[in-house]
Amino acid sequence: MKYDFDTVINRKNMGSVKWDAIEKELGPGSDDILALSVADMEFKVAPEITGAIKKKADLAVYGYTGPTDSYFAAVIGWMQRRHHWNIKKEWISPSAGVVPALFSAIRAFTHSGDKVIIQSPVYYPFGRAVIQNGCQIVHNNLLYEDGRYTMDFDDLETKLQDPRVRVLILCSPHNPISRVWTEEELLRLGELCLEHRVLVISDEIHADFVYKPHQHTVFASLSPEFQDNSMTLTAPSKTFNLAGLQCSNIIIPNPKLKAQFDIASQNVGFSSLNHFAYVACEAAYREGEAWLNELLGHLEENKNLVQSFMAENLPQIKVVETEGTYLLWLDCRSLKLNDHELERLMKEKGRIFLDEGYLFGPEGSGFERLNIACPRSVLVKALTNMKRAIDSIS
Repeated sequence: MKYDFDTVINRKNMGSVKWDAIEKELGPGSDDILALSVADMEFKVAPEITGAIKKKADLAVYGYTGPTDSYFAAVIGWMQRRHHWNIKKEWISPSAGVVPALFSAIRAFTHSGDKVIIQSPVYYPFGRAVIQNGCQIVHNNLLYEDGRYTMDFDDLETKLQDPRVRVLILCSPHNPISRVWTEEELLRLGELCLEHRVLVISDEIHADFVYKPHQHTVFASLSPEFQDNSMTLTAPSKTFNLAGLQCSNIIIPNPKLKAQFDIASQNVGFSSLNHFAYVACEAAYREGEAWLNELLGHLEENKNLVQSFMAENLPQIKVVETEGTYLLWLDCRSLKLNDHELERLMKEKGRIFLDEGYLFGPEGSGFERLNIACPRSVLVKALTNMKRAIDSIS
């Protein structure tokens, strides 16, 4: 193994949103609590990326920076190699992040009072982007049966008939439930949205994390019509642990939609990424593939470890079938605790800080989201802590 995914890195008191949130919420005496919440990774980035950033830093001139042709070529190459989608330079709008891009997209493609469909339980900034831009959320809740989630197409078709519905936000792969949607599911959703003239905003930031035999399909790649009626949100941030550099690539083939999106971004003052974001993205997409392939093996082993541990030691906790992402969705409802009690159990007795299921909407009540992008020793300790906490109430 060429790369190191075992060394434990101390990120406390370093400004880490994930780690510093613990003491802010729980106060002093919480140094032993493990953070497996916010979706960034506990690994050093690929040395190839660090080397490129250092080389750029050594120039010692950090002026205004724009995207280069080699940057665009790296993004184009990645999408073709990893996702079999041939895109063009003129389709790409660099953005400081997928969430800022989502907010800009809602501003660009809706008016106050319009409606936007989301599929709950889902990444919580989706709802904020809708509400904070003066629109209304329409819930097309996912169906959960026999430990697996599916789309409720009958409900979706009914809700798409509302003429005030302008946009559907698709999470693909889905966070937090870790579904990798099949071609058939995406085709059905896309056809319904075309029929009712509803734009699809497809958040595909987790597209590089898929476990065999599943395969990610870029929504827009399925047909020219889907391509013309969608925008795709991508980024190296999740894939290569670069969230702090704030770089994403928004892909919009329809020139009219792209112009609307770019204007909406400019209207809030966005002009370009920071000096190091471009070089980190380019290095990741050109030189980071070997690192990612090894990482995927580590994550799959972590996923299997959690599943085996739960089956053997905590059978009352059900691990929802995990098809993609490095986020596991744990069904804790058999503990018969309310959200506050479950959260206290994990934090106070389990000494683990997770993303609580209720954050993802009422449909997440009784669930926990577990981030497995960490050294195995950390994960084993967290699972042991969880067992001790749950055994204490049995």
